[in-house]
Amino acid sequence: MLVVNVLGPTRVVRDGELLDLGPAGRRAVFGLLALAHGQPLARRELVDALWGENPPATSVNIIQTHVKHLRQLLEPTRPARTPSVQLPSVGDGYALRLPAGAVDLDRFRQLVAQAAEAERQGNLTQAAQLLGKAFGLWQGLALADIPVLANHPRVLGLNGERRAALARYAEAMTATGQAAQVLPVLAEEAAAHPLNEAAQALLVRAYVAAGHRDRAFTIYDAARRRLADELGVGPGPDLTAAYLDLIEEMPAPAANSPSVVNQLPGDVFGFTGRRTEFAILDALVAAGEQTAMRIAVICGTAGVGKTALAVRWAHRVRGLFPDGQIHVDLRGYDPQRPVSAGEALARLLEALGVSAVDIPLDLDRRAARYRAAVADLRLLVVLDNASSADQIRPLLPGTPTCLTLITSRNSMAGLVALHGARRLDVDLLPADDATGLLHTLIGERVARDPAAAIDLAEQCARLPLALRVAAELAAARPASPLADLTRELADRQRRLRLLDPGDDVRAAVRTVFSWSYQHLRPEAALAFRRLGLHPGPDVDACSMAVLTGAGLDAAREALDTLARNHLVQPAPGERFTVHDLLRAYAADLAGEHDPPEERSAAVNRLFDHYLGIASATMDTLFPADRPYRPRVELATTPAAPVTGAASARAWLSAERPTLVALCLYAVENDRPGFAADLAATLYRYLESGHYTDALTVHSAALRAAGLTGNDAMQAHALTNLGAVHRLLGDYGPAAGHLRHAIELHRRTGDRYGAARAMTNLGIVEERLGQYQTAVAHHHEALAAHRALGNRYGEAAALLNLGAALSNASTASTQRSQSQAAEHLASALELFRGLGDRVGEASALSNLGDVCVNLGRYTDAIGYLIEARDLFHAINHRYGEAAALSNLGRVYAQLGEGDRAVEQLRTALEIFRRIGHRYGEASALNGLGETLRLAGREAEALEAHTAAFEIATGTGDHDESSRAGLGMQRIRQGAVKTPAG
Repeated sequence: MLVVNVLGPTRVVRDGELLDLGPAGRRAVFGLLALAHGQPLARRELVDALWGENPPATSVNIIQTHVKHLRQLLEPTRPARTPSVQLPSVGDGYALRLPAGAVDLDRFRQLVAQAAEAERQGNLTQAAQLLGKAFGLWQGLALADIPVLANHPRVLGLNGERRAALARYAEAMTATGQAAQVLPVLAEEAAAHPLNEAAQALLVRAYVAAGHRDRAFTIYDAARRRLADELGVGPGPDLTAAYLDLIEEMPAPAANSPSVVNQLPGDVFGFTGRRTEFAILDALVAAGEQTAMRIAVICGTAGVGKTALAVRWAHRVRGLFPDGQIHVDLRGYDPQRPVSAGEALARLLEALGVSAVDIPLDLDRRAARYRAAVADLRLLVVLDNASSADQIRPLLPGTPTCLTLITSRNSMAGLVALHGARRLDVDLLPADDATGLLHTLIGERVARDPAAAIDLAEQCARLPLALRVAAELAAARPASPLADLTRELADRQRRLRLLDPGDDVRAAVRTVFSWSYQHLRPEAALAFRRLGLHPGPDVDACSMAVLTGAGLDAAREALDTLARNHLVQPAPGERFTVHDLLRAYAADLAGEHDPPEERSAAVNRLFDHYLGIASATMDTLFPADRPYRPRVELATTPAAPVTGAASARAWLSAERPTLVALCLYAVENDRPGFAADLAATLYRYLESGHYTDALTVHSAALRAAGLTGNDAMQAHALTNLGAVHRLLGDYGPAAGHLRHAIELHRRTGDRYGAARAMTNLGIVEERLGQYQTAVAHHHEALAAHRALGNRYGEAAALLNLGAALSNASTASTQRSQSQAAEHLASALELFRGLGDRVGEASALSNLGDVCVNLGRYTDAIGYLIEARDLFHAINHRYGEAAALSNLGRVYAQLGEGDRAVEQLRTALEIFRRIGHRYGEASALNGLGETLRLAGREAEALEAHTAAFEIATGTGDHDESSRAGLGMQRIRQGAVKTPAG
């Protein structure tokens, strides 16, 4: 019996024996003849297929020789000089005549035709089964072992038949509720053809049908990005249609979701009026079924009460948005630095529970990720203090279930015209409402002198912000008649108009601010001016004490005074925020009243203060790294107490936005050294999961290095940037930054810096499956640390070298595994001597993994349990998850399936919570392997498929290969299982 395979590598089997078709040219002749389905092919066609436009002079003779050998192979018993039956000459060519059903292509086409008939009869289940059998005949692309024919029209046409069958198979499986079972095949197809939109669209649709919306979005987003990066085009019709299906099919959130977020600021005391505005906003949520996005823009002049209106209304209707309420201050008119759209998207995604590692780096991908995260959520999003439509557009959701409420001084005409936003123009308070607000804030004095109250309201231009500031000043002088205060304000207004002949509203605001400022005590007045120098989003008593040079108690008293006068607003955590109008006014006052040298000295003290405390917190949390961070002396200014790890983490968490703002401010204001030192100091903290901020800070440090032309500074910034990209699974940029860093470190003679960069590069190469170069870089780093006498660096290099050898030789020699164990044991000893518990636990965990590879399961369990317990004790969640994952692997090897699944599921939960994609893929693969051994193939297939998607997305070679092998084993098992 003769069997011929062309649906994959070319093979001929006779009576169970695989025949050797010979060299590539002969295989190509046979393959083309097999595809011709018994029809003759001319020699000229064969010559063109093998050599194109430049055939050798002996090409016809070569073809004849190939045919002669093929005849001998196919008909070994044919007598000499007898015409061939299976490969006869036909005219100026040849035909391959094989028994019916001998070629797998014939069987494939027969099954596809039978499936089409089943579809016509409405039997989709049978059609799915037939198409599954048809596609199962394929072992790769047609004639996969003959590269010279890869672009031949017959081969391309056959591969097109394969794609069409796969699409029909996926549709049939989806229609019969079996989408999950076709996912592995579609995932492999999409990974093999990353720029094929049809393959990506099929996978997106299958994930949607299987209920894996997040994975469907991930596939779409990655495909869209590849098309843009590599081809410079956007998604075509197939992929766009699949994305629209994804949006339409998004499930409603669970009613009892525990992740509801509420970030609304506190409601405003004494809010008055705005009944018409409330009615307009109410109409937005009262409208019936809608398909367009719901966007409202509250616009008006500065100080008119836009934010107060938005916050008051948001509190009123929050019950209509059970999935949460999010507030982001975009600081659009901040004199220092508005919030970019990318930063705002990161904050929005974090508020929705998206881990830092899952927040894309570029703006378009972040926006798409945000739209997917909020789709079909009944969410209220308040985007406060926006500057332009460009700042807002990426922040808009894609579905009508969300309502986006925007406040801005800009009319946002673009949003109204292009996105259907409803604009609400907020004017000055009507006279009655303005005096009503004064009555609420001042009391009966307004009723006793209504004329003076009306004058005061007009002098404040009926602006709520100015009215509140003036009312506080009046309340502080209860014995003064209201008329006296209005005359005083009128006199000040006349004098200020001579100095600043601006528009009426601006003049009114500055007059009231000036009036309030002039009544401050000198200490509070200085504190107010210093607010204009602080680049962060908020301020606390410590930083105010640093800016003013006063004591901590005096700073607290000054801030309390400013708060009572409505010049700052109290915020959680004993912090204070300031309206951008007031911040700008404070900066103007500082420029008018404080000499440049005093302002510069105040800012320098602020930098020293933050850098000093940041260094102290890092010394507390990461003492082993102290010699390799910038040497910083703790400032003598008042400082928040850092008494232990908990207080250190609390300070870093509270001050992180300010630290990022300071780093950027330093680059933009000629203090590059501070930016570089702060970035280097914060590296270990930011790498623990604050990846968006880490990229911002280290990119700023790189710009600072460029301004100075300092190679050493640039090398450290590149190393840190490369390490962050590695943690994000963005291995291409990571490798580029790290290679450049190594070059610069060597140029500057920094052997420690070069060793650190090489360690990170080795880890990247290991993830990409480049084990030989990874091991070489780890060896080089180890030698450098030993030469420097750096015991911590030596221990870390031994740890990474052992891990690389273990992963590189999992399927290789026992000798390599033994070498890995020796390196890890040495690392363990060094870490214990240094008292580094994180390093100790990491070495124990890796030793356990190596012992599994060596078959020493009892030793492995001992190491892994010790590592797990130590990681848990020091609250190192990633390490604990890795140890649990490896424990699950051991228990699976020992046949303790239930125990293995328990460990792996716990590990998987932790990896997902902290956003560690590599760990998640590894745990999923372990779970798939364990479930397959337990006979739970469907669950195993789902786990391996999820791992495959994650690993191919990040480029992790080892886990993607592991997932592919797992899926292949499950499919092979399914094929071998007899029906019925």
